[in-house]
Amino acid sequence: MKGQAKAVLLVAAVMLTSSATAQPEVLHKSTLLTPVNSFTSGVEGPAVDGKGNLYAVNYEKQGTIGQVKPDGTATVWLVLPEGSIANGIRINSKGQLLLADYTKHNVWKVDPRTKKISLLAHEPRMNQPNDLAIDNKDRIYASDPSWKNGTGQLWRIDPNGTTHLLDTMGTTNGVEVSPDNKKLYVGESVQRKIWVYDLGADGSVKNKQLFYEFTDHGLDGMRCDQKGNLYVTRFGKGTILMLAPDGTKLEEITLMGKRPTNIAFGGPDGRTAYVTMQDQGNVEQFRVEFPGREFKAGKSTSK
Repeated sequence: MKGQAKAVLLVAAVMLTSSATAQPEVLHKSTLLTPVNSFTSGVEGPAVDGKGNLYAVNYEKQGTIGQVKPDGTATVWLVLPEGSIANGIRINSKGQLLLADYTKHNVWKVDPRTKKISLLAHEPRMNQPNDLAIDNKDRIYASDPSWKNGTGQLWRIDPNGTTHLLDTMGTTNGVEVSPDNKKLYVGESVQRKIWVYDLGADGSVKNKQLFYEFTDHGLDGMRCDQKGNLYVTRFGKGTILMLAPDGTKLEEITLMGKRPTNIAFGGPDGRTAYVTMQDQGNVEQFRVEFPGREFKAGKSTSK
């Protein structure tokens, strides 16, 4: 009995020591995912598929889509048609990649299994389809800036390829849908403002209101987590600003580079943030509290 008692005490002591020395998870500390200059300065549009693969535009050279596997291995996954350069990427419920081709005014659709690329929409009235967001009915919302004029447009592209001009405004850039699919956020980079619309069940927008306004630096892409917090890339400042659904500033996360262009969520639990960096030509990553809005545990949309 004495020997058993000693063994029990020893196990308990080890457990207590282990729990006392266990380190809490480090959140909001950015590290490199891909090497500096692995992408061009046009790196943008991160999106994560159901296998945990990260896609971003302009890997090694312009006009490509790069794929970064969960182990960090990166390759040129797709070369776009001659003259096409993508920006925003989203993945629909079928696992197809949707690409905003800003040079040719297109939105492409790509089958992830065959890599066959087909035209979803061509809209000559667009300045340049830029960032993309997607709702629960696979409708795409595209920002469409005119940088030289300081203006922009907001579009909806339905799953059948029909385009709808929703609004004209300032220099539209980042765009995102809320987790409940009832709000649409749109950033204006030159004007340094984020607007929020009520998003109708039919994909219409109304009741435009100012959500947040900056006094310095730019802003680019944005994404929500499942709690409705909005993560905004601060271009030139080198940070990610985390805003609550009511517009309250929650946190500002410092990055390694200074020119973040966009953000996506992935990892095995949806709690890894990936940020594309223009000045470094790469992707940074950090851990966050809640999974990204589009993350579904156990989903598998590509092979």
